[in-house]
This record gives sequence, C-alpha cells and structure tokens, in this order.
Amino acid sequence: MKDYTPFSPRASLVAAGVWTVRRKIWYVVEEHVHIRQKVIRYRPIDKLKDAFINMLAGGHGIVEVNTRLRHDEAVQCAFGRDGCAEQSVVSDTLNACGETQVEQMRQAQQVLLRIHGRAYRHNYEQQCQVLDIDLTGMPAGRQGEGVTKGYFSGHRGRRGRQLGRVLATLYDEVIVDRLYPGTKQLEQNLQELVLCAETVLDLGEAKRQQTLIRVDGGGGRDADINFLLARGYYVIAKVKNWQRARKLAQSVETWYPDPKVTNREIGWVEDPHAYSRPTRQVAIRKRMPDGKWRYRVLVFSLPDELLFGLLHRSQPQSRTSRRTLYAAMQAYDLRGGGVETSIRGSKQGLGITKRNKRRFSAQEMLVLLAQLAYNLITWMHASLSRIEPRFRTFGKLRIVRDLFHIPGQVRLDAQGRVLEITLNDKHVLAAPFAQSIQRLISADDMWPNWDEI
Repeated sequence: MKDYTPFSPRASLVAAGVWTVRRKIWYVVEEHVHIRQKVIRYRPIDKLKDAFINMLAGGHGIVEVNTRLRHDEAVQCAFGRDGCAEQSVVSDTLNACGETQVEQMRQAQQVLLRIHGRAYRHNYEQQCQVLDIDLTGMPAGRQGEGVTKGYFSGHRGRRGRQLGRVLATLYDEVIVDRLYPGTKQLEQNLQELVLCAETVLDLGEAKRQQTLIRVDGGGGRDADINFLLARGYYVIAKVKNWQRARKLAQSVETWYPDPKVTNREIGWVEDPHAYSRPTRQVAIRKRMPDGKWRYRVLVFSLPDELLFGLLHRSQPQSRTSRRTLYAAMQAYDLRGGGVETSIRGSKQGLGITKRNKRRFSAQEMLVLLAQLAYNLITWMHASLSRIEPRFRTFGKLRIVRDLFHIPGQVRLDAQGRVLEITLNDKHVLAAPFAQSIQRLISADDMWPNWDEI
C-alpha cells in the first residue's frame, strides 16, 4: 500500500499528537493504569486514550468521540491509534475504573510532572515557588455518587461535586486535582491538598521554606493558617471569620484608597491576631450599595524582599510603608491570574463541567484525564511561545478552539505513520503555527508546512 493523504479538520492537532507521542507521555499512563475489562477490539487503555484525545479535540462530551475522532484518521494515527472506539464503549471503560485505577492514574501524573514539569525542577534558591489552592463547583445530576447540595457560584440550590486544585502558578501546571462530594469546602480538605502537593513536588523542609501558598477565605481558618505556617510555608490568606475581620479592622489608624478598585480602602492592622508564627495583617474595607462597610483581613508572612520580588518591583526602605501595603494587596489579587484563570481554562477549554458520570471513580478519572490534557497543553504552549511570541497570550480555550483546529492534509505511510502535514494557508494561524512547530517536531521523515490546499 502506498502513501495516502487524508484531509483533517484538525491537522494542527495531528502535529500536537506527534509531539505527544515523541515525548512518550501516554506511554507513562499505559505503564501505570490497568483496567480489568474484556477486550473485544480495543484495549481498555486505548479507549481511555480516545477520551483523552477527545478533550484535546475540543469535545465537551463523551458522545463527541463519534463526531470528532472516528472519522479523523490522521488524528488517530498521530496519537498512535489504529482506530477509534465508539462513544458508548469509551463510556463503559470509564465506568469500569475504580479507586485502584484512579490511584494508578495519580501515580502516572506524578511521574509525568517529574519528567516534563517545570515546577518540579524549580530553582528554590533563586525564586520562591508559588502554589495557589482553590475549590470550584462541578454541577451534576442528583443521581451521581457524591452529588449533594452545596455551594455552586451562581447556582443557588444546585447539586454537584467539588474539585480541589493546587496550581504551580509560575508555570501554569496543575499539581493536584482532587474530586470531593458537593458538601465539602476548602476548609475541610486544604491540608490534604497541601500534603498531596508535597508528595508530587517532593517538598522537603528546605523547599517548603521557599514556597508560598496562597488561598482565599475558604482556607483562612486559624487551624489551616497555623498548619501552613508550622509546615514552614510562606502564606497569603484571607481570614475566614468575618466577625474577627471587623474587629481587627477597628485597630487600623489610617485607611488608604485602593488605586485599582473604587470604594475599596486598605490599612495596616495595628493589633494583629496571633498565629503560630509572626505575620503581618492588612484590613480591607469596601463600601456597599447600602452605605455600610464590608471588612476583610489578609494575613501574610512574606518578607518584603520576597513580596516585592513576587511583583517584580524594587523593595522600599520602610517596612510599613504604603507601598508595602499595596504590594500585599496586589500579591493576593494575583490569584485571579493564577488558579482562578486555570479553573476557567479547564471549564471553557476542556469542558470539565460538561462530562458527568454517575460513579464517583469514573468522574474522578475524567478529572485526571483533563488534568493531563491541561498540563500537556501547558508544556506545548510554553515551547511554542518561546519560538512564536504571539502565542504567549493564548489561553486554554483559544489553544483548543483555534490553534488545534487548523485544517489541512496529512500524508501517511502504509503503517499509518505521519510523514507530512500541510496546513491550509488561508487560516490566520497556519503560518506561525507551522513555523514554530517545525522546530519542535521536524525530522528527516516528517515535515509540517503551510500551503494552499
């Protein structure tokens, strides 16, 4: 059989598949995850792979395996598949996953993060590691395991589960994703998430002393803040107890207007609450529509050198200067560009809230597949951005929706090996993507280009 050239609506994803296979990313998953299920045509691990590829192809439901993958031979070959299972069969394989397979997948994620992740190779002597931790709602039907009423932003009275995430913010890598019942909040699982991150990143005492953990009010209990401080971490956290926040705010002598937020003022707490280690505390008050003030308090243990280093600014002379006050506030606000942005990217770009399984373990396997997809996109995005600067501003949604959906033709040999990728030159991203991906995956026997097709 001679070479043949099928058309693919996602020829750029073919290049991503070649990049993934050459780094043996799925090979690590195959080594660790073993699903006990009868094999008729495809192995269980191959059907799990189809679900994974479907996420990268923009599929927000398992059913889209049939419409996005089964007809796209080039994408299948690029990821090392010789076919694609039917969506109901893929769903059955996910349902066959139990706690054992979930733990095996976690082990695979740990190995991959240590091989490919930049967070694991972070230079703690040169810069402080930054870990953001948050919880987000995963709405679901009431019949699912672990589905209960709970807090789901914008959905009062909704049922679902909760997703806990630890993000290495400097590198946009998801270190831990854990699924919890809907009643769980961050205060109930923060310590577990931290200990899981310690295992993945191998955070010994010396590394913990050069690591910042940033959490919102959900992780602002005294027990949680003291836990983090006792472990040696630097902390930026919002106090959970609003009554204490109001009381602490009474000791503020001077309120300064926040230059970035209207009707918000900040000031130093002169009589701070005592924790297990010394901290500095900043009171925040915001004028509500009814004219009353709402109070919050930030607790942080960073020295000025690290605080201003986090913001890439020079350190002022005075420890209690207004600049330090603003810096503490802005350092906390950076959560918005860290874990909150990553969660939004997972929801919009990878559709983590669109796929719901009744079995808790099956849903958790979907979460872990999405975590792998997120990190794979991060690693590839970092490499592409070093070559093509315009890609630096691309989020997960735009990468999946636009960068991975450049149509073209793919030349395959008789064994289904990718020989050449020709992107449609009329696509606005075809030329920059082809030029940058060439330097990542080009070899004597495979060459991506762009041309009229």
